[in-house]
Amino acid sequence: MTARMMRREFITLLSGAAAWPLAARAQQAAMPVVGFLSGGSPELFAPYVDAFLSGLNEAGFVKDRNCAIAYRWARGRYDELPALAAELVDLRVAVFAASGRTAVVAAKAATSVIPIIFLIGGDPVRLGLVSGFHRPGGNATGVTILTLAVDLQRLRLLREALGRAASIAVVFNPNFPRAEGRMREVQEAARQTVQDLYITPASNEEEIDQAFAKFERRRPDALLVVGDPFFNARRHQIVALAARFALPAIYDRRDFVAAGGLMSYGTNLSELYRQQGAYTGLVLKGSEPADLPVLQLTKSELVINLKTAAALGVKISESVLARADEVIE
Repeated sequence: MTARMMRREFITLLSGAAAWPLAARAQQAAMPVVGFLSGGSPELFAPYVDAFLSGLNEAGFVKDRNCAIAYRWARGRYDELPALAAELVDLRVAVFAASGRTAVVAAKAATSVIPIIFLIGGDPVRLGLVSGFHRPGGNATGVTILTLAVDLQRLRLLREALGRAASIAVVFNPNFPRAEGRMREVQEAARQTVQDLYITPASNEEEIDQAFAKFERRRPDALLVVGDPFFNARRHQIVALAARFALPAIYDRRDFVAAGGLMSYGTNLSELYRQQGAYTGLVLKGSEPADLPVLQLTKSELVINLKTAAALGVKISESVLARADEVIE
């Protein structure tokens, strides 16, 4: 081989080596990007992000292999969600995966073109997100739970589990989006089951302590803790106060019962996020949100902690125990 031929082959090899990173970068840049928008924080939502990615995998998409995820977390600062949604629009994401009512509304306000797969509690038709459950008709669809029915069931479970619970205290976070409307729903549900409903707000650690001090003076038979990301972050404080004041309580998440709470009744959030991920994958494959029916998760999990029941000196009725999905002993 002549020197000229060797030089030409060497240059060809160099050119090829330089082209490979460029090709890889071009392939990476061409990957669709999912804009993940949430009012929560990555620390608390890590298990649900895993469930979301699992749903994406079921649809054939693997993070950093054939799709990318752009996360935007408000960390409880809900007023920042519109700006975060605008950032994702500027990134030209292929689809929004928005969880929580305020995040979904922010995404919907930011774009009428980019598909939105939502995860919310409440009626998406009433919220103006879709025109119907079976035919959403716009750029949004997703997964929902109807919170009024679940709150009504929690109140009924408290009464049935304890044998008597004529007076029930309710603690809620007034800073949570649409808190006033949620309390109206709770009051509406309580009319059917409760004689005396005592509602008190708590939006920080000090106000949680103050709320339980009020409960001690009022002496309710039981407590309903309305679901809220802030309360979930403070679950150990809330569970400890319920134990200190010997107050049987029901929560929306199993996390509270695992931390020593008495009962929880609510949806399996991991399953909700898995379904959201699967729907997001369908859109990445080319499905239109307008053609994907809104999914309604109908099953809720009942978890009971018998160790806590014994510590509180209460006996859970056999009828409620028989319906429990999990009993901690």
